[in-house]
Amino acid sequence: MSDYERIAEAISFIIDNANSQPALEDIAAHIHLSPFHFQRLFCRWVGVTPKRFLQTLTVERAKQLLSESKSLLEVSDSLGLSSGSRLYDHFVHLEAVTPGEFKKGGVDLSIEYAVHKTPFGSIFIAITSRGICKLSFLDYSDIDGHLVDLNKKWPLAAIHENHEKTLNVVDAIFDRNAKLDRPLSLYVSGTNFQVSVWKALLRIPAGAVVSYAQIARAVGRPRSARAVGTAIGANPAAFIIPCHRVIQQSGKLGGYHWGETRMHAIHAWETAVSEE
Repeated sequence: MSDYERIAEAISFIIDNANSQPALEDIAAHIHLSPFHFQRLFCRWVGVTPKRFLQTLTVERAKQLLSESKSLLEVSDSLGLSSGSRLYDHFVHLEAVTPGEFKKGGVDLSIEYAVHKTPFGSIFIAITSRGICKLSFLDYSDIDGHLVDLNKKWPLAAIHENHEKTLNVVDAIFDRNAKLDRPLSLYVSGTNFQVSVWKALLRIPAGAVVSYAQIARAVGRPRSARAVGTAIGANPAAFIIPCHRVIQQSGKLGGYHWGETRMHAIHAWETAVSEE
């Protein structure tokens, strides 16, 4: 069992027993580690202690975050930006594939891919000279399925494996100490509505959460919360486009495409980062 699998099992145990507030010794015993080694492993992978993680699980905390969350435009104004639509440029630059580029099927496009380990499990990543075109966790699919998808979307592109080059990108995404001299770039394909939703997600600060309805209002479609959910489900770049920061109005964290356990882990990790 890998370290991430141990941590995922511990997180599942904590979630299932959150109401009884399990002790450190109980959680450690569940994954057959000593309390000392479990605490060290948990802190290294999740970024907070098991006790602090328990505090991030409550629906009451999620509701408080929702009530405290500013509108996306207010967040933009607080950072001194002239337009809310430009906030994502300071962290991630998203470039949408044009209809003409999509029609060409990837002529003269080189796509490099690989599988890498991250604090939240293995990921499949594919990059182009213009940015990341796909990033997915591998729990529910294998590399062959992602390669089939790439070939369907870009049938005329040159697609090949490049572990070293993609590793540099993965380190920039998941290394909390990485100092970026430029925004991460995304080169993704979607409808105008999907792209507007993904850009709205990029304006949610780490450690914050918003509801589907808030995103719908932010993109000018206040009655389209369900459509927002569909667009979020089509997110081509897991973790980078932070669909994990959108939760139900009730405070529940359900509905995350990559699993509730991983969503909890990412929230705890981002909470730790935002409080450093």
